[in-house]
Amino acid sequence: MSRPVAVLAEDEPLIRLEAADMLGDLGFEVLQAGTATDALQLLESRNGAALLYTDIDMPGHINGQDLAHEVVARWPSTAIIVCSARSLEDAAPLPRYAFFIGKPCAEWVIREALATLQLH
Repeated sequence: MSRPVAVLAEDEPLIRLEAADMLGDLGFEVLQAGTATDALQLLESRNGAALLYTDIDMPGHINGQDLAHEVVARWPSTAIIVCSARSLEDAAPLPRYAFFIGKPCAEWVIREALATLQLH
């Protein structure tokens, strides 16, 4: 049986590796991207994904917030978790159904977010 795909957009390599391990342990096939643009290309290659897990502050011409809005517009069934060191107020406006988590992102918080998003 194939696992649901999660696209992980995080520019800090160590944080990205830790998040990828955590999402993999939670049952996802994880596709990693160091920029929001790269994440968008991964999503385009798969015509969406079950989950987008993104940071807000990303290098390049689009950030994680822009990426989240683009994903909602193009793949409305893709669940979105935004994990950022920013506060929710600083991160706003996020898409209506995006789940915001402040860093550091503990696994139990991610599990709760996935349950809320009905992915686990």
